[in-house]
Amino acid sequence: MMKAFIFDMDGVIIDSEPHHVEVEIDTAKRYGATITEEDLAEYTGMVSLDMWERVKEKHGLTGEVRDIHEHAHTEKLKRLKESDLTPIKGIPELMKKLSERNIPMAVASSSPRAYIEAVLQKFNIEDHFTSVISGEEVDQGKPAPDIYLETASVLGVDPKDCVVLEDSHNGARSAKAAGMTCIGYAAPDAGDQDLSMTDTVVQAIEEIDVDQL
Repeated sequence: MMKAFIFDMDGVIIDSEPHHVEVEIDTAKRYGATITEEDLAEYTGMVSLDMWERVKEKHGLTGEVRDIHEHAHTEKLKRLKESDLTPIKGIPELMKKLSERNIPMAVASSSPRAYIEAVLQKFNIEDHFTSVISGEEVDQGKPAPDIYLETASVLGVDPKDCVVLEDSHNGARSAKAAGMTCIGYAAPDAGDQDLSMTDTVVQAIEEIDVDQL
């Protein structure tokens, strides 16, 4: 029986992936490498610092990883604030249904806390969430289960009673490794993501039937 609902953020609450990809390609170029959207697909859902460590090693970026990460983070915040992005279609209605049923909600995102908070404030939805956890605040980021286990602990809910909404392969692996039910959202801008380990896959948020969870 569902006792809590946990949202990933990028690609689930906000269609931020195109912005992220643009910034990451530009940042890689700034630090001496040419990468493509296809190159980045395997890192979707990972903590940014972990991603840049792997990109640097694979593509030979110059500079310190923390400097690269900080530059990309600053650019992402700037583009978010300048954007006219709104929540992904169906998300406000899903949150309303969960709230009406007194189901606690949380965000478990690999993004830095400052970016998560900026998104929630932009959409004026921060008060809907009992807990917000960043992947940078746990020992291991997705696909390790740490972020989802920590979220369940903060919520005071057994992991098996949590339902997660994820759009990435790494995120889905994390949720399942934590022993949670996972709904895979086939987000159009997430690239080619393997969601086969999820309990169900939806093409649109509106397909999620809260009463069946």
